Amino acid sequence: MSWFIGVDVGGTFTDFYAVDRETAQVVVHKTPSTPHNPAEAILEGLDALSTANGIKADAITRLAHGTTVATNALIQRKGAPLALITTEGFRDLLEIGRQIRPKMYDLKADAPPPLVPRKHRFEVRERMMADGTPRIALEESAIDAAIDQVAASGAEAVAVCLLFAFLNPEHEQRIGRRLAERLPHVAVSLSSAVQPEFREFERFSTAALNAYLQPLIGRYMRHLGRELEERAPNARLGINQSSGGLMSVDRAADFPVRTTLSGPAAGAVGAAHVARLAGKPNVVTLDMGGTSADVALIRDFEAEIGFGRDVAGFPVRLPIVDVDTVGAGGGSIAWFDRDGLLKVGPASAGAVPGPACYGRGGTEPTVSDANLLLGRLSGTLIGGAMALDRSRAEKAIRPVAERLGFTLERTAEGILGIVTANMVRALRTVSVERGHDPRDFVLMPFGGAGALHAGDVARALDMSEIIIPPAPGILCAQGLVVSDLKEDFVATARLSLTDANRAAIDAAVAPLAASARAWFETEGIAPARRRLRLSIDLRYIGQNFELLVPTDETDGSDPALPEIGELKRRFFEAHEKTYGHYTADDPIETVNLRLTAIGEADRIPPPAAEGDNNRHPKPTTHRAVWFEGAEHHTPVYDRAALAPGHRFVGPAIVDQLDATTVVHPGDTVSVDAALNLIIEVSK
Repeated sequence: MSWFIGVDVGGTFTDFYAVDRETAQVVVHKTPSTPHNPAEAILEGLDALSTANGIKADAITRLAHGTTVATNALIQRKGAPLALITTEGFRDLLEIGRQIRPKMYDLKADAPPPLVPRKHRFEVRERMMADGTPRIALEESAIDAAIDQVAASGAEAVAVCLLFAFLNPEHEQRIGRRLAERLPHVAVSLSSAVQPEFREFERFSTAALNAYLQPLIGRYMRHLGRELEERAPNARLGINQSSGGLMSVDRAADFPVRTTLSGPAAGAVGAAHVARLAGKPNVVTLDMGGTSADVALIRDFEAEIGFGRDVAGFPVRLPIVDVDTVGAGGGSIAWFDRDGLLKVGPASAGAVPGPACYGRGGTEPTVSDANLLLGRLSGTLIGGAMALDRSRAEKAIRPVAERLGFTLERTAEGILGIVTANMVRALRTVSVERGHDPRDFVLMPFGGAGALHAGDVARALDMSEIIIPPAPGILCAQGLVVSDLKEDFVATARLSLTDANRAAIDAAVAPLAASARAWFETEGIAPARRRLRLSIDLRYIGQNFELLVPTDETDGSDPALPEIGELKRRFFEAHEKTYGHYTADDPIETVNLRLTAIGEADRIPPPAAEGDNNRHPKPTTHRAVWFEGAEHHTPVYDRAALAPGHRFVGPAIVDQLDATTVVHPGDTVSVDAALNLIIEVSK
């Protein structure tokens, strides 16, 4: 037996998805998260999963982990005391930023204070020019003087960010080597290693964030790696990146900023995998958990990648799965604003104390309490391991109902309507606002609460089809199992896009290809599993921002750049799609060259499931469920008993270990060959 296991740490639960690569047997497990120490839930859950399913330690050959530790550290400002070494005259660059108001209509809103206080930002006399040649040499005495200041500051980590280091990293590397000699216990992040591309503020910010996280994430990763090595000595451990690929534990410890959106990225990868099995190339995802909902767009079975976004208010310039997040989850709290209107979220009851119905001390009315009150949730979660208390849910919601003058049920439906509206706004951000009609896509809900609200969301967006994965509450963990190894390389090369510069562009790509080949060898990736994707940032000369233009993928051989005319055609196509027009005669320039190296993972066979000649499954029970102000006597189905070919019409509830699916009256459900529920939404 050869088990692949994915572990996703969420705000409320830690999820496990395990599959035997040889037999396609799948087992899942959920355990409450331990926010004080996420590794605790991982190790305890892995022990419980292995014991319950007879998985031997030496049979685990791959273990992939999606983590929220970096994100939580940024949100809570719990990183390391930090210092910065920069070029003379650029000490305040981190604080000046782009001078963009963080909230357009709030004149009092401030940008978050920089992670490095001004007194801990130190300058060295040096200067690289815009072509990468040194103008002012860096003296050893200047390096030592700056390191003396770092030592006196008490910093546990230092970011080294010099002007134009992305073109010539020599000065940064010298400072890094000297820091390692003199302050071996201080973590060091060089901007030229973290993300060597132009735009100083974003590069400085990304390097500072990386340094800020290094001590905390480094300790966590190495501790977790040691513990998992004992429990699974034959397993290769991979940590998920924000770009949707895996990297080694040591790489994650060196570049923790790459894990800031690790969990949502795993969900997008898992959704793309399920979409491929179902034959649905264009999907909008809705990952709704206990605290938040993440939405993303998948086209042609690929999640879209962005190269710059804010994380906890700080700009990060890295490849990141294009996910939009809203504070809408099962634990989102219903509350009255100063204007007397009812709001839901973004504050959440979280895992502790949790919604009132959990019986762990929570008293605030939440989305989960509303679902329980309306009969959409059964009396238990996690296959009966967690009991839900309806009386506590009623007690929490009653004050809201009394203030509104509504019945408990109408109030609960109102709470669900508000949280649905919050998610719909996020879904419009990744679809309508980017030129995509959501009616042309299939809605794929997952997470612990996604399938509870999918029907309401689909109706609000006039979508006609919903696909529920076999294990929706554990799809992020499943995404980790099917993720490839991935490494991204970037170089800035501002060159006119002309035939005369073709050789210069090829020459700029060559070092990236060499780095990719070295990475393939270091990771031990077989030649047959190697793939390379080259993309180029292009813009009209004089434009502020560039557009990403992909080229053709190769099988691991050196990337082949298309002809200049073909590159221009692709740029025109991207420009027209983004801005609604293009000009064929204006000069174009390259900005960044981006090469993604991919080591394909072993492919997991689809689940083996036999069809059932009886197309109409039998419900296990019935219960009262409220839809649109009316109570319906609703059948409840066991997801484990559903087989390919089964069909039924709503209203219905489908219960399983990791999620509950709500089927609205009139909607038609069928089970496909991959055990997905395909819901046709009634008009």
